[in-house]
Amino acid sequence: MQRRSVWAIALSTVFVLAACTSGSAPKAAGNTPRAVIDPANFTGVVDNPWFPLKPGSTWVYEGSKDGEPVREVFVVTKGTQKVDGVPCVVVDDQLLALDGSLVEDTFDFYTQDTRGNVWYFGEVTVALDDRGKMTDTEGSWSAGEDGARPGIFMEANPVAGHTFKQESYPGHAEDTFTVLDLAAPVTVPFGSFTDSLLTQETTVLEPGIVDHKNYVKGVGEVAELQVKGPKPPEEMKLVRYTPG
Repeated sequence: MQRRSVWAIALSTVFVLAACTSGSAPKAAGNTPRAVIDPANFTGVVDNPWFPLKPGSTWVYEGSKDGEPVREVFVVTKGTQKVDGVPCVVVDDQLLALDGSLVEDTFDFYTQDTRGNVWYFGEVTVALDDRGKMTDTEGSWSAGEDGARPGIFMEANPVAGHTFKQESYPGHAEDTFTVLDLAAPVTVPFGSFTDSLLTQETTVLEPGIVDHKNYVKGVGEVAELQVKGPKPPEEMKLVRYTPG
């Protein structure tokens, strides 16, 4: 499958989701069941210093997945997309084998509320086989559709011990994160830092797996490491960051 075909499949799915959500009533948020999502409380600009998403910014990670070396390219596009009536930044997250072949292509939808918290409103995921053909879109979801609700991805001012649902689509996407430390040392190919934000991610869909992630102010995510689960553990480390 050529790159253009992957874009066509993913973007067509995005437009279908948008058409479905544009006329729907606001839904409750995953972290606050009684709250109503009001589009007026959100902006299509994500400038939280722990997770800045300026259009054109690119992060390149290298590591391993399923025992194989991989590269991940995370790019903030220049477009926005309304999901459940809320303007969201569109991020293209590509997972590639070291030979450059595309393994998975995901379009993520992030937004930020007026208090500076970053929210996750859904994703469109296309998995490919080693011949470049689409195998499935499992994990795709959109806030406001089929019971799916958005979640907080990053607090405006993280506090150790705070826990949030990042996404809530029962049976498909149910990630939760907890803030562990606000000054954790971490070293990756991109650099060494003494004051990273350390979080722990879990999901009821894979109860035996625990991931740790490190975020650095002004950069974003710099490392991810599976600390519990199948061996060998999966990990990704930032090797290059280009601000938009």
